[in-house]
Parts: sequence; structure tokens; C-alpha cells
Amino acid sequence: MLACTRIGAIHSVVFGGFASPELAKRINNCKPKVVLSATCGIERSDKIVKYIPLLSKALKISKHKPKAVIVYQREQLPVLLDLKLGFKCWYEEVASVQELTDAPSAVVDSNHPLYILCTSGTTGLPKGVIRPCGPHLVSLSWTIRNMFGIKPGEVFFCASDLGWVVGHTFTCYGPLLEGCTTVLYEGKPVKTPDAGSFFRVIQEYGASIFYTAPTALVVLRKEDKEHNIVRKYNLDSIRGYFMAGERCSTEIYKWWVEHTTGKRVDGERYHYDEIKGIAVDHWWQTESGSPMTGICIGVSEDPKEIAPIQFGSAGMPLAGVDLRVVKAKDHLNEDEVVHSHIEEADFNEVGDIVVKLPLPPGFFTGIWENKKVFFSSYFRKYPGYYDTGDMGFVDKDGYVHITSRCDDVINVAAHRFSTCTFEEVVLEQNGISEACVVGRPHDIKGQIPIIFAVLEKNMSAKEKSELVRSIVTKIRADIGPVASMLPENVIFVPRLPKNRSGKILRRTIRVLIDYAGKHRNDLSEKLPIPMPPTIEDPDVLKDTWLIIASLVNPGSVELRSKM
Repeated sequence: MLACTRIGAIHSVVFGGFASPELAKRINNCKPKVVLSATCGIERSDKIVKYIPLLSKALKISKHKPKAVIVYQREQLPVLLDLKLGFKCWYEEVASVQELTDAPSAVVDSNHPLYILCTSGTTGLPKGVIRPCGPHLVSLSWTIRNMFGIKPGEVFFCASDLGWVVGHTFTCYGPLLEGCTTVLYEGKPVKTPDAGSFFRVIQEYGASIFYTAPTALVVLRKEDKEHNIVRKYNLDSIRGYFMAGERCSTEIYKWWVEHTTGKRVDGERYHYDEIKGIAVDHWWQTESGSPMTGICIGVSEDPKEIAPIQFGSAGMPLAGVDLRVVKAKDHLNEDEVVHSHIEEADFNEVGDIVVKLPLPPGFFTGIWENKKVFFSSYFRKYPGYYDTGDMGFVDKDGYVHITSRCDDVINVAAHRFSTCTFEEVVLEQNGISEACVVGRPHDIKGQIPIIFAVLEKNMSAKEKSELVRSIVTKIRADIGPVASMLPENVIFVPRLPKNRSGKILRRTIRVLIDYAGKHRNDLSEKLPIPMPPTIEDPDVLKDTWLIIASLVNPGSVELRSKM
């Protein structure tokens, strides 16, 4: 990545483990001159992802053919390279040029693309987000200093894959830009060898900032709910813990503060009495390139001048982000445009989150070779605004609450509910480690909620029944009877389908439920949709499909026999 930047070349890093067809789409999209790959990725000591078979197949089916494919042989998985596909050995290529002088630093225009990073598109084709060099570096410099408060020479530990925007921003470019040391971490937060891996790295390298996703915190809570493992480590070097990637529920947020401070947490806000170990949930997107909301812990050395964290919130809008919440228009379809009827929502009223133009420095400047999608996906619905595609609200104190993606909303008899509203209630129950709520089609009400929950430990049938009753009662009390929460729609599952980053595949589950509802009389054991390219464990999704199919068609003996 840094070498490409030095010579003015554009890089496009792809998450390791993409299925060959998805990898081929990305090769066709950005048309690389050179493809660089390792032979494998290591998730755990007992789990290695083989890259070369995936890459070889992708190169065979892609229309674009790169001039060279350079492979770095990892000692964990050396492979015999296929010369017919143009594969070359990294070591040999480096040796052949070691006598040459260093390449000079290229001088490029400020808006020259630094990189292309593909994000998922609604058509199944990747959207190549274009990041401009100069504005991005300006944004990163401000963010590293003010939001994180990290100083030159300190250590920044971001536990993200380089294939995601977080890895680009806070593993590669951000820390190095400010003269910090960055930690490259490969593997999961648990079973490497245990749930203390993150804390071991923090202690060993004296990290000032630790950055991860809320899904990692969920996993850690499951493994170390009583805080026994974390107590083994000295975390005095940490100034801040930062979480992003998806919404951090109030339950998980509070647990993490208790986990890292050793103090009991009550109430909806928490104010640290020193700038040490501050836990900050924040929000941004691949398109923005750096955080849009958060709490800045680097603006003062006085903890009294640092805003308190608010559980369930992603902080406040950062400099340059003119964030607004507009009232959602249920009647609009994807092709309609809101003209002069944009109405801002009231405090605490959920709506579509937008950013008023002009956008702050560092935002994407286009979609690679697709100007039409750039406009239609982000700027058409609300002229004069960037449409984030997320929903949420701003409270009276200015804290931003991201509730869901715009398509993660359940419409029950014309009443709109964010799925996270239900998940918050479920996760408050003792005995639940993870939960996913989506809408299930209903003939009269349109949709009703269905809950998929993972238990912390095995329970008897009686205990499960009591837990279901407690969940339903709590939802009716906190959300209301209009939510139409039925006991038969609380489903306990061994595991939830996730991608390799640990995100629950909510949209995929919703698609399966919709499919089952439309084809209830023609269901089979076979998964009716393509396997997601970044699936963590395909068998979990297959099992989820069997559960969904048996719910919709309980009379199917063949399906029930598989449960």
C-alpha cells in the first residue's frame, strides 16, 4: 500500500477469503496491472484460508487479465505457482531489483486517487469508492490528533483487516501520518490462544489507542463475562478504546466499560475522571474515509472538558460534518426524488441521516467508472445532501444515535420500528449472548418481528420457555403491544451466520425469510440464495435456512428431520 502511494499508483486491497466469483468482479472492476497476493491468511493456528486456489479460479473467469501476479510465499502454506497464469514469486522479483536505486516519490494532484476500495452494491456489483490523496490526509491528521489524542512515537493498535476501510485508515495511513507506531494484527480475538489476545498485545506494545468492532466485544463478553481474563493484563498505557463497524448496543457498551475499568456502571452516561481507558463508540462509512461522529478525547488534557460518553450513542458530529436527520418518506421508491419537501426531524425522532453539502475533506470523490451510481446512490434522493443510507436520531444534547440501515426497519401495521430497538431489549435478558431481529412477512400487518437468539449456556425446555415469556413481556412493556411480538417468533439457535469480520448477516437472514414466505409450498433443504462471499462458516447459514424453512413450513417432515 505504501509503495503504491510512493510511486503514485492506485491500490485496491481486497479482503482475504472472497469467493472466486466475487474476486473476479473486483478484478474486472478496477482492471489492475499487477495482482499481489500471499499464499494464505491465518485466522487461528488451526484455521488457514488458502488464497491461491481462490485467486487462480478468479483469474480464469475474469475478463481482465493482469500483466503480472506476484505471490508472497508464507511459511505456513508454501505452494507451487502456476506459471501459465502469470504467477511470479515475490522473493525472486525483489531480488531482481535490489541493486536498483529507490523509486522517487511521485508528485500528483491533490485529488489524485489514493486508492479504490470496493463496498457492496445493491445490484450485486461492487462499488469502487475513490479516495482523494490530499483531502484524505488532511482529514486523517485532524482526526488522529483531536479525536484519538495520540502523539508521535505512541502506539496505535487497530485490530482490523487491511481489506476494510478501517484497516486503510487506522492501521496503515492514519497512525503513520502522525509518526505513530501501528500494530498489524492477524487473527480472531479469541482462540488465539484465548480471549486475552487483544489485551496481551496492548500490554506487550504499550498501545495508547485500541480500535476494534463491537462484534469483537460481543465475542469477548461471551468468553470472559466475569472479567477474569482481562485482569491478568496491565492496560495502563491505554488512553482510549474505540469501536466502530456496526452499532454498539447499550448492554455491550456498558459491559465493556465495566470490563476495562473494573467499576460498576449505572445510568445512561458515563464521565471519566481521567483521560485514560475512555471507551468511544463512533460512526462512519467506507465512503467518508474517517469518522463522522464520535467523542474527541484529544482536544484537552482536562477530563472535565471531554464530553461524557452516552451509551447507545455514536457521539456527536465531528468538525466539517453538517449532519441532519430528515423525516423518512415511506411512499418513495428507489427511483423517486425528494425535491423541495425535505423536512428535518425533531429531537429524538428517528429519520434518515444525511450530511448537508459540501462534504468535509476526505470523503469519496466518485465511484470507479460509474458516475451514474455515484449520483443515484448518494445524492439523488435528497438533493443538496449526501444520503448515508442509515437511520437514527439526534437527542436534545446533540448526541447522534444510529439505529439501523434504512432497510433494517420493521413495518408493523404502518408502525416503523428499528430492529436494534428489539435487540436492545433481548440483550438485556440474562442468558442471551447474541441476538438478531428481522421482519417476518405477515398477511395482515405486513411484518412482525422474529428474534434469533444465541444462549450463553444450555438450558432446559422449562428455562427456555420462561426466557421466551420474559422477552415477550419486556418487549410489550418497553416497545408496546403494537410491536406484535409473539412467543413462537423467539427462536433459539446455536450460532448466528456472520461474515469473517464478525458482523451478523442480518440482510441475508431477512432475504431467506422473505423467500420462505413466498415459496412456502416449495421449500427444500438446498440454500435458495448464493453463499455470501465473506461468510465465516457456510454450515451456519445452511442450518439457519433449515430453521427458517421449518418455521414457515412445519409440515415438512424432510426439513424437520434435519433439525
